[in-house]
Amino acid sequence: MSTPRFLTLPPGVSSEQIETPLGSFAVLEALPVSGVPERWPALLVPGYTGSKEDFIAVLQTLAQAGRKVIAVDMRGQYETPGPDDPAAYSCAALGADIDALAAVVGQGEPVHLLGHSFGGLVARETALNGAKLASLTLMSSGPGGIVGPRERMGRVLLAELPEYGLEYMWSNRLEPEALAAGVPDDIVAFLRKRLLSNHPTGLVAMAHEVLGAPDRCAELAECDLDLLVLYGEHDDGWPPVLQAEMARRLDAECVVVPGALHSPAVEAPETTAAALTRFWNAAESRLLQHQHG
Repeated sequence: MSTPRFLTLPPGVSSEQIETPLGSFAVLEALPVSGVPERWPALLVPGYTGSKEDFIAVLQTLAQAGRKVIAVDMRGQYETPGPDDPAAYSCAALGADIDALAAVVGQGEPVHLLGHSFGGLVARETALNGAKLASLTLMSSGPGGIVGPRERMGRVLLAELPEYGLEYMWSNRLEPEALAAGVPDDIVAFLRKRLLSNHPTGLVAMAHEVLGAPDRCAELAECDLDLLVLYGEHDDGWPPVLQAEMARRLDAECVVVPGALHSPAVEAPETTAAALTRFWNAAESRLLQHQHG
């Protein structure tokens, strides 16, 4: 569970709703504090049990490089409602949602897409669907289903959630963890509100997806897309060695964020934002040269 360090929206960042043909999505929209967005926009997709607030520490810095940046709650997450149908939460269905969002955000232009953790598996589907993308970043994500300590937590959640419910999961597992980690009271209150706002069917369906996702690197490598694999040096999700191997298989740029764990945008926001801006600008230049060449 990504834990934001603050919740106050920085200058240039606002809470909005984006309407698409597939529904309405709650987002945080960041615009340059000075000047206008001259570069192609970026769309950031959170992980399992996460939300748009996971990116709050990087939004202003990313926007200041001259682009509109949108962080979204996926269907069934926090402030975006979701249906009771488990099929709505498959990677393919969520990927189609992100495709629809990218079309609205881009307004005809390509969009830089980033998926964090489970969001990386979703963003990969969007890319494989042929969405109009300028680049794809897989942040702290992997080639297939999650492995390691977070896999075990996912299986515990799958076993307990249908029987005991979200309030039990919060009181017995997530709240004690947050308090033991010294998370401030206002952030603990947010984490509780966020967890209990998730659609329970969505949480169970997404857990199945993040645990059982197939390896689709071979298909993604064929996509003719600028790819970045970015992860924390001490990631406790997919092992760093597995992510490095994925980057090699994808012929992707690879950035390891020193000192960071599974949430580089929270744990090392400036380093992460600088790496993303550099990668996005380079990808954009290559695409524009290609178009004009």
